[in-house]
Amino acid sequence: MKIAVTGGKGGTGKSTVATALATQLAKENKVLLVDADVDCPDDDLILSIKTRKTKDVENMIPEINEEKCIKCGKCAEACKENALVQVKKQTPFLVEDQCTGCKACKYTCPVNAITESKQKIGEISRGENSKISLVKADLKPGIEESSLVVNALKRYVEKEEDKYDHIIIDTAAGTHCPVIAALTGAEKALAVTEPTPLGNHDLKLILELLKKLEVPAKTVINRSDISSKKETEEIAEEFSSPVITGIPYSKKIQEDYAAGKPIEHEQINKIAEAIK
Repeated sequence: MKIAVTGGKGGTGKSTVATALATQLAKENKVLLVDADVDCPDDDLILSIKTRKTKDVENMIPEINEEKCIKCGKCAEACKENALVQVKKQTPFLVEDQCTGCKACKYTCPVNAITESKQKIGEISRGENSKISLVKADLKPGIEESSLVVNALKRYVEKEEDKYDHIIIDTAAGTHCPVIAALTGAEKALAVTEPTPLGNHDLKLILELLKKLEVPAKTVINRSDISSKKETEEIAEEFSSPVITGIPYSKKIQEDYAAGKPIEHEQINKIAEAIK
């Protein structure tokens, strides 16, 4: 089963739940944990797993033949990312970090002056401990569009997903393109939130997104005892995403997290049992 652990708001404990759940499920199953938060992957740190690079992620970038270019500017007009800049009567120049490799410039050029080159935009790494296999990706600093690296990570995982009983996908926070890329294809999702005004606001956003993507979701309330859960539970009910459990604030969880130890808690076990 492919399960996404997500949440609109950052800092709700999404990675804590994902790593703890993977650890619990791995006691009886073969589990692959996929850290799809490519801007800031940290599951390997939480679990103290050393990773090694296995693959570079590359992206197409245009290369302009100055002798063939007629300086019409049509390629720059077609570039929705403004990665190509046209100065009057000059050959367009490329801002590489902005380019998403869509090839619109190449197909628009009336004189076929654009060919394809490549740039590195990220890396895929993997590691394992005695029970869990971990795959993560890191976006190259300065690159704007991280969903390209998330999609490359997913393609990498798809080649070996039949080897595992469960694949846990830890997404980035928010509802932007990299999160959509990570959620697409998931069989189920856990929306991790907290009972605060911002937590409730962003829970609604992520549940709306999951509904549009047709990914069945359940809700986990982290730090569930810091304030009233009433509004959180009402939002979850509104989107038919029942609350599986609440994880209370715990100093031990905090200490284990900081020490790079897998989180053990009875409420995590409850989530694992619900999945099994």
